[in-house]
Amino acid sequence: MPNLDLPILVVDDAKFSSMVVGRTLRNAGYRDIRVANNAPAALEMIEQRPVSVLIADWLMPEMDGLALTDRVRQQDEQANHYTYVILLTAREGVEALSEAFDRGVDDFICKSDMTKQLIPRIFAADRMANRQNTLLRANALLIQNNRALESTNIIDQETGLCNHKYARDRLDKTLRHAEARGGAAAYVLCGIRNWHELSRKHPPSVMRELATGIARRLKSLVRPIDLLCRVGDNQFALIAYVPNREHCTATTFRRIFDGINHKALKTSVGYISVEAGMVLCRADASTGTPSVHDMEHTAMEGLMSAYETRRFTEISPRALQAG
Repeated sequence: MPNLDLPILVVDDAKFSSMVVGRTLRNAGYRDIRVANNAPAALEMIEQRPVSVLIADWLMPEMDGLALTDRVRQQDEQANHYTYVILLTAREGVEALSEAFDRGVDDFICKSDMTKQLIPRIFAADRMANRQNTLLRANALLIQNNRALESTNIIDQETGLCNHKYARDRLDKTLRHAEARGGAAAYVLCGIRNWHELSRKHPPSVMRELATGIARRLKSLVRPIDLLCRVGDNQFALIAYVPNREHCTATTFRRIFDGINHKALKTSVGYISVEAGMVLCRADASTGTPSVHDMEHTAMEGLMSAYETRRFTEISPRALQAG
């Protein structure tokens, strides 16, 4: 059954022609028909309320049917909508019609046979416009749902570890905890120094295996109460609270550095050795509580130094600022 509430806009500078089109549509039962005498007026009407089908004369002053189609497509893009465009024309040349299709026109109706062609073409236009707009709405909903999921997602899909978003939230809470109760907040950043070199040698599937293997190795080396996250392709972070700030040293976390560097990881292409650089960035209330950004920035600076020295480096935000 045809949708008799289909919103249709007829655009023609010749009032007789637009009257004939409008009358034919109304006689077929269509109720939502608007008429514009020129393209600018049509664009204003569409801006106020979109239409599903636009029927326009190809040849009009100020702005012809092709230029109008260009503008309608721009409006459609902004409104996440699709308008089915039909041009009324006396032109039948293949080149002219080909150009029009390239410009985004959907269909043509020959003026000499308009009363016979119009209603069957409107039936087809209704089906196509409805299908396109249904897909656009579904896609918009899918994007909205994906954004909602991403905003709440805390898991790195590849390794199963917590992701960078959650790491930042946990680091902030750990800093506040250390500020309130004493002790120290530890942010241990581990980077795989030869990751890019390995990625040039091995396909993505092997690098995914390697990332998973590193995650498993690190999980076996950290305390259950500490949080392990993946904060980058080749970077992992351990966030811990140490009640006695004197014990928050590289020695406390040395087992992690040794465990990742001294034993190769098994993959489908054999055992692969990684070169890990590691830095301990620590903060306690006695020197002031830094921000999450300061901790991350300081740790990254320290990691670059650790890559060069190949040692487990210790650093703090205040130490970096003083330098």
